[in-house]
Order: sequence, then structure tokens, then C-alpha cells
Amino acid sequence: MAMEAAGLTTIKSNILIVDDHPFIIQGYKNAITRYNPNKYEFFISEAKDCESAYNVITDPDTIPFDIAFLDISMPPYEEKGLYSGEDLAKLILEAMPNCRIILLTMFTEFLKIKTIIKTINPHGLVIKNDLTFDELLFAFDKVIKNEQYYSQSVLKMLDSQENNVEIDLFDKQILFHLSKGTKTKDIPQYIPISLNAIEVRKLNLKELLKVTEGSDIDLVREARNIGLLF
Repeated sequence: MAMEAAGLTTIKSNILIVDDHPFIIQGYKNAITRYNPNKYEFFISEAKDCESAYNVITDPDTIPFDIAFLDISMPPYEEKGLYSGEDLAKLILEAMPNCRIILLTMFTEFLKIKTIIKTINPHGLVIKNDLTFDELLFAFDKVIKNEQYYSQSVLKMLDSQENNVEIDLFDKQILFHLSKGTKTKDIPQYIPISLNAIEVRKLNLKELLKVTEGSDIDLVREARNIGLLF
């Protein structure tokens, strides 16, 4: 939406920021409000966890957001099945399909990053360790122009892992227990994550290793073939 003011066209833009660290939210706001102030007028909403974000997103009086900054790791809202910024991104895209999503994360595992890109396909994906004030402004500039922005660590990870596979400790433990004949439903006895999380990880592993139609035995065999299991 735009308005005429003193002969200049000002573009109004609605922004959502969700992070459980108030100082990070303030940092984002400081960067956004300094972005091209003669051209844009920003209206910023904020939330600190999945529950408060849900309330903002589903409020019937909320004007659809143009851009949403979402931290991936934050307190869940189990009642609504919201456990992360990824879940919030899906909720936003259902209600506001034109909203551009910027996801921020401390995760540096290739499988996790690849899954985020596949399931959300965000306009922006930033590893928090890459984040500086200038980098945030650069990312925001790209996304507001409807371009895609991946931070340097994401790009390096995708480039270096193009022909290699790297998985985290939990994935390795899942593969190990499957290789020993442990049933999936029993794996939570050995790994401190939920059965649902294990099921999701197993599906992601099958997709990564290109055995989506295969059994757990096929998954274990392929993991051994490429050196993930010995």
C-alpha cells in the first residue's frame, strides 16, 4: 500500500518479528526502521514464542504481513501443534500466502538446513552466527525486493555438501539403533527426543539417502554404503 505525502510516495509495509530474546527483536527493529526511511513506512508487530505469535497471526484484525522474521528455536505452543519457527512459517503461509519468510537459526547441520529449504522455501535463511547489523540490512534489502537471500554459512554448506552427506548426532544414533534391529517405537528409550521427532528424522534421512520408498533395512544399507554406518 502506498500514500502520497509532500509529493513523495511512501510504501507501507507490515512486518512480524518472532524471537524469544527481546534484545534480538530490538536489533531487528533498529535495522528495519533505518532501511530507506524516505521510501518505506514500517508497521512492526512482535511476539516472543509460538503462542504469542499464533495469537498475532490468527487475530482477525491483523493486516497480512509482508515480511516475517522467525527464529526457528523458540518456546512451543503444544495445544496448537506449534513447536518451532518452521511451524509458524507454515501457519503464516496458509493464512498469508504472499508473506515473505526470513528464518534465522543456530542450526548448522546440513540435513536440517536442507529440510528447512525443502519444506518452507523461505525468501531468507540466515545462520545467526553470520548476522551483523549490515548483514541484516543486506538480507532485508534482498527480501523486500522479492529476491532470495541465504547467508554465507548456508551457501557454503550447500556448496560443500552437494555431493556429500553430513548428519547430526541424533540421526547417527537413530541409524545405529535401526542397524541393531531396534524398533522405531523403542528408540526413545535410548535417545532423548520424542517418537514423533524420530519419525520425522527417519523420513528426512530416507529422503536424503534417496530411499523414500524403502524400508528401514534399505535405509541402514544405504547409510553403510556411503559410510554413515560401519
